[in-house]
Amino acid sequence: MIRIKHPASTNSTTSLEQRRSLAIVALTPDEFYAHGLNAADAEGRLPLARMTGWDISPFEEDGLRVAPLRPPALPEPARNGEDPADCDACRGRDEGVWLDENWRLARIGRVGVPLILMLYPREHLDLPDLSDERAAELGVLTAHIGRHIEALPNIARAHAMRVGDGAVHLHIWFFARPAGQAQLYGSWLAVWDDLLPEYPDAVAQADAETVADALAASYGGHRSDGN
Repeated sequence: MIRIKHPASTNSTTSLEQRRSLAIVALTPDEFYAHGLNAADAEGRLPLARMTGWDISPFEEDGLRVAPLRPPALPEPARNGEDPADCDACRGRDEGVWLDENWRLARIGRVGVPLILMLYPREHLDLPDLSDERAAELGVLTAHIGRHIEALPNIARAHAMRVGDGAVHLHIWFFARPAGQAQLYGSWLAVWDDLLPEYPDAVAQADAETVADALAASYGGHRSDGN
């Protein structure tokens, strides 16, 4: 990314319009916090998100309120695996329902949705660390895994995402959204997963193994006996 330095005359009071005209991309942590407070009440609480009014929201707006916006805290806390010797994902590099030379797919247990799978590189890599070859594999694997999850009986959609705030080692989430549950559409699915009762483990494991077998047939690698 090309970064353009602040001109000498630019300071924290520079308007967003001026920043755009100067091609200054990101607000500093303090500027971002101040910008957020401009929309908050006296307690630092922002208005409820439009998402809370959607009919798929797990929460009713009445009585719901936003937590106060906290000021930035720098440096940020270390993520798991900053030292590869302490990386949880690396310790499980040979575990999963599916493995090949470079990647592994594991099932996350004790969840509320029908199935959550996690894709990891077997090498200690974050997303920006992937070579073009590994990145291309990630794209193809994401398409294959999503396709096989959506082929499962009673599953309507596979949601895929990467966050990475808690751990350095790249991990891609795959959530299976149950068919017919329109209230579980979209970005609220991960929240509903936390609210729903635990899905039957044996059913989830059988579905994970079905995905693993299909992935071995369509992409390569092999099914493993682990979760």
